[in-house]
Amino acid sequence: MIFREILLPALEETIFMVLLSTVFAVILGFIPAIILVVTNEKGLKPNKIVFKTLDFIINILRSFPFLILMIAIFPFTRLIVGTTIGTTAAMVPLTIGATPFAARVIESALREVDHGIIEAAKAFGASNFQIIFKVMIKEALPSIVLGITLTVISVVGYSAMAGAISGGGLGSAAMNYGYYRFQTDIMVYTVIILILIVQAFQSLGNLLYKKLS
Repeated sequence: MIFREILLPALEETIFMVLLSTVFAVILGFIPAIILVVTNEKGLKPNKIVFKTLDFIINILRSFPFLILMIAIFPFTRLIVGTTIGTTAAMVPLTIGATPFAARVIESALREVDHGIIEAAKAFGASNFQIIFKVMIKEALPSIVLGITLTVISVVGYSAMAGAISGGGLGSAAMNYGYYRFQTDIMVYTVIILILIVQAFQSLGNLLYKKLS
């Protein structure tokens, strides 16, 4: 009864928030990640000003505690989706909060690509575009998958925090029933479900990493 009426809808909301927010964060994170890799001192087109500026912006965004970020961008969230309550509204700060994290893990994966492979591609006359998308991303794909897995797990944690201020999902269920109504069993079930979600995403990420490697 508790699972079907309370926890199952909350679980569906959490999965919805996590997956869509992660997709948007990864798409948006790829852009600054590629720019950082290309403009660093050993990149295809070194540019100290662009690199340091973008690096500084990403560090600032990553330093924001998620709850503070979520509250701070309420006006922007309302502008985008028309409300600050519910799962759809929560996806805006979830995406913004996860994007700099995704950018960092993708950047790290791309930097791990053997420089000799890049030099070989240059020797064969490959353009910078071809080197980025046909060499670097292809070679870094297993590491990128692990990075995306870490991003998903981070978003799961963010989504639980979003529930504390009416973001929906398992976080809201834990607060509304487990905390405010002192239903400890719901709080315990929520924690167990979140642990299982994290384990499932981590196992899936590890499996994809092994296959791609």
